[in-house]
Amino acid sequence: MNDFFNADIWEKAWKEDADTGVKKMKKAGIDPARAFDHKAKTFNEQSFNEEGRKRTKRIMNWIEGQGVRFENASVLDIGAASGVFSVPFAERGARVTAVETSPPLVELLEANIAKFAEGQVKIVPEPFEEIDVQAKGWSQAFDLVFVSMCPVIHNWESVEKVLHCARKFCYISMPASPAEHSLVNEIWPLVTGRPFHTKQMEIGYLLHLLYLKGYAYESLITRETKTTEVSREEALQEAMIWLRHHGLPADERNRKTVADYLEQTYPSGKVAIRQGGRFGKVLIRLQDQNMYTREI
Repeated sequence: MNDFFNADIWEKAWKEDADTGVKKMKKAGIDPARAFDHKAKTFNEQSFNEEGRKRTKRIMNWIEGQGVRFENASVLDIGAASGVFSVPFAERGARVTAVETSPPLVELLEANIAKFAEGQVKIVPEPFEEIDVQAKGWSQAFDLVFVSMCPVIHNWESVEKVLHCARKFCYISMPASPAEHSLVNEIWPLVTGRPFHTKQMEIGYLLHLLYLKGYAYESLITRETKTTEVSREEALQEAMIWLRHHGLPADERNRKTVADYLEQTYPSGKVAIRQGGRFGKVLIRLQDQNMYTREI
């Protein structure tokens, strides 16, 4: 029972967990920072269409409901992608520093800034893991540090580095359930002979360590899904990436198995992929933490 309340044990467990998202990607030969390159355009379209804008607004409204104000605030958006949040932050009056290293996403980010928020967003095309936050002057420099579904967060040390940049608030979102992906559910049994299953989510480590270390925070779990229609070739490419991601061979045999299935099942050439899951949103109050420290 004492181990349950021992932060050191939880830190060690997270650090050594072989099934974290980042470790599985690296084991499969996938660079986490470049994992979305192939779907940058589609991701951008989904982020800035009407439904995407509504989804972003719901999250921002929840953050504002916890006391965060974007007007004249300094925001560090780590893993900014094409600006799905950086642009709306700027539209609400924030000064945004957007960290993104994927070339196709940076190109889209630049275009979105020019279109929606010119002069309000500064792009830093450097891996956050390699940035010396002290030397860069980022130590407690931002009113809000925002990290949404980004592989930067992969153990407690990475969380501490992110928290070190925040003066008032830090927002972190992570999956809170195994990913729902209709294509994976369809092709997995063909390749493995068994249903698709995944293990626990890392957000459990995050929430428990925040609790043990005395941080003040609010959390919210939502379930979100979306359906995207892609060509058979795009579906095949995505299926191969998923196989690699989960340690299965993306070889010619499996490629043919999946290609034959897609051809037989989707004769129109279009594949509707439903994906989503439960997602955890955590807003950490650094100003409360700093006040508590001073009182001590």
